[in-house]
Amino acid sequence: MNTASPPPAHPLRVVIVGAGFGGLEAARALARAPVELTIVDRQNHHLFQPLLYQVATAALSPGDIAWPVRSVFRRQANVTTLMAEVTGIDPAARVVRADGASIPYDALVLATGATHSYFGRDDWAPFAPGIKTIEDATEIRRRLLTAFERAEMAADEAERQRLLTFVVVGGGPTGVELAGAMAELARQALKSEFRRADPRRARIILVEAGPRLLASFPEDLSAYAARSLARMGVEIRTGARVTGCDAGGVVLDGAERIAASSTVWAAGVVASPAGAWIGAERDGAGRVAAGPDLTVPGHPEIFVVGDLVTARDGTGRPIPGNAPAAKQMGGYVGKVIAARARGELAPPPFAYRHHGDLATIGRRSAVVAMDGFRLKGWLGWWFWGLAHVYYLIGFRSRVVVSFEWFWSYLTFQRGARLITRRLSPAAAAPPEAVPEPGAAPKPPAASRPAELAAPGR
Repeated sequence: MNTASPPPAHPLRVVIVGAGFGGLEAARALARAPVELTIVDRQNHHLFQPLLYQVATAALSPGDIAWPVRSVFRRQANVTTLMAEVTGIDPAARVVRADGASIPYDALVLATGATHSYFGRDDWAPFAPGIKTIEDATEIRRRLLTAFERAEMAADEAERQRLLTFVVVGGGPTGVELAGAMAELARQALKSEFRRADPRRARIILVEAGPRLLASFPEDLSAYAARSLARMGVEIRTGARVTGCDAGGVVLDGAERIAASSTVWAAGVVASPAGAWIGAERDGAGRVAAGPDLTVPGHPEIFVVGDLVTARDGTGRPIPGNAPAAKQMGGYVGKVIAARARGELAPPPFAYRHHGDLATIGRRSAVVAMDGFRLKGWLGWWFWGLAHVYYLIGFRSRVVVSFEWFWSYLTFQRGARLITRRLSPAAAAPPEAVPEPGAAPKPPAASRPAELAAPGR
């Protein structure tokens, strides 16, 4: 039974670690609550991760899908924003440690998200970057565009074809959307701009270990997505596992080697180390098993949301690690904390509402599985676009993204084809570990443990 507690004598000190979807929604829910709110993130911006693949394929620029956290909360007087790297938490002292500072809290919200999982093969990371941050996206863009430039200069036809071969590992929404966008980049945006290399001959290979793409979608929409990608020239390998990955390409099922200049990892994620900071019980993916109110067992003052939590809906199915789920969790946690701050009854246990799944396959094609209806093709593409524009933060971003999409639709051009320097953590590896796309392949680096940093799907 929910019982009300007397309101605290002073405003609750609330610390939110992570400025992703869950963290922002929790902060918004506390806008009128009697709390002193501190948001801590290692980046100064909130990122709309569902559109990162469009930055990676030169359709959008980073500034189109990211916003300074300070700007988001400039009118919310109870918010203090800190750009700092959280290094640990002392649950007994109720203190967050970040860049040498100690931040006390009465209530703590951990919304630290997830990073790439290579299933025990972290030595593959330099050769197959994932796509979770702006730095990841611009690094992938650099590799893709550089490969086309190197292919233009290649004297050997076999080397040119290797340079024009790209592998995407993982057949979920991110992998499907990325493969489709890469095919459009090669066959439409770049087709008339090279003289020696023909971008239309590029091979985009989508590898999925399961029996079909988009496993969370109904089978008919999954099959439609596969047919659509095939019409775009994407090679689909289902039931295939990557057993090797280096600078020269990938190995499938220990037998078939695919020579490729670039590999992108969209096959899995692992939660940030925040669960370890608080000594919570975690599953194999590092996620914390939360209570009905999303608190950590034994710590009613600590809440976990988004990719960091493992929970089930009313039907017993696992709650997906996506933006809508994180937003619902964040909003719920904000209401729980607000009720405590006011001495009111706590809300009932968290109940997730699954609104559906969406994935775009490319120009004028998408699949949508919503409550009670399904869409595909052109109509699904319009629905997908409207939904994503609606959830962008800020009027300017909605206008800019809509205009970029409209311009690309009319002209097939990409407006963000800049080759930038290496900035991602994977690309910060020694130069011999991550060669330029045109360089001769070298053996993979020795295995090393992954650094599970907490990003701000």
